[in-house]
Amino acid sequence: MARRPRPWFRKSRKAWFVTLGGVQHNLGGSKKEAFDQFHRLLARPQSRRVSRHSLAVIIDEFLEFCRLHRSPANFINYRQRLQRFISRWPNLRPDELRPFHVEKWADAYEISRTTRRNYLRAIKRCMRWAKQQGYIDANPIADLEVPSGEAREVVIRPEEFARILTFVRDEAFRQLLLVAWDSGCRPQEILKVTAMHVDVTNSRWVFKLVESKMKKKVRVVYLTENSLDITKRLMVEHPKGPLFRNSRGQPWTVTAVACQWKRLRVRIGLEEYQRLGQVPEAAMIDEVLQRWKTTWKEQGKKVTKSDRELFVEARRHVRNREAALLAPRYSLYAFRHSFATRALEHGIDALTVGTLLGHADGGSTLARVYSHLAGNSQRLLEQARRATE
Repeated sequence: MARRPRPWFRKSRKAWFVTLGGVQHNLGGSKKEAFDQFHRLLARPQSRRVSRHSLAVIIDEFLEFCRLHRSPANFINYRQRLQRFISRWPNLRPDELRPFHVEKWADAYEISRTTRRNYLRAIKRCMRWAKQQGYIDANPIADLEVPSGEAREVVIRPEEFARILTFVRDEAFRQLLLVAWDSGCRPQEILKVTAMHVDVTNSRWVFKLVESKMKKKVRVVYLTENSLDITKRLMVEHPKGPLFRNSRGQPWTVTAVACQWKRLRVRIGLEEYQRLGQVPEAAMIDEVLQRWKTTWKEQGKKVTKSDRELFVEARRHVRNREAALLAPRYSLYAFRHSFATRALEHGIDALTVGTLLGHADGGSTLARVYSHLAGNSQRLLEQARRATE
């Protein structure tokens, strides 16, 4: 059943909008007038049509499709990327769109190769959908080349994990890391688990079929004693909603976790940065100062900084940026990958490891994990000798 259209406020344009019959309407900046105009539009006979002269309308139609037929996380990701794209090319028509528009837009951001790949895929997926639905006659970026993502080659050893924990200052984030390390669960699973998913008797989380990633089988995450203790404590604190929350009591989000990793990476890198005796270069500080404004907003109030304060902030910014480059890029997915590697190195068979990880078909996925073990000559020697016993 289709969701009834409702007006929404677009911050980038400071106006209310609504999409009716495939046409996006600007309702103005006043909420009251916008809803009055909205009800007047509803009273008119509606015919579904999409303007061929507006790429923004096609993007809005695609996002509405994602809202209705895709997961909330999927919709949010598309909305974020496509909003950035249309903000870069607000007046572009579908017939004017070319691969270089997408390439230049993605190149404007300082992002990893994998993130750049996801940006390009979002636009390409939107236009392919528009052609399938008949909104456009031909996909103008069908030949756009999408690069492969970065290989997830970060394998964290137990001693390295113990060192990571020494830099963690937030107890809520520490609990998140401990359970992710012990369970090998997917990042989205630990972020959405609730008390209703916990089977205390059997020390596990159980996600229904419709909640599992591939929706092919029930997802079960088995817990160690430590992870179960943390889970039970969080069940008492948060009987409803997600168990894992930040220090403010808000459920962890992908963005919040990424910010914690970023801060942690800076702390780890600063230790090496100081050991090497490095200092921020004056040219880098000047470059930052040229981009910054003297007026800041702190807690909703405008604050004017002196030249000295700006210089100190810029120097700290450059130092932290350079220090972060000296530390590995960690993630919750790296913990999952490391869990699989440790299990295989300890002699657990691939089928069991695949089951623990929740793979629908563990063979091909685990083959990539084994590629990390290929460089462990000592382990391969031991396995070769075992094979001849």
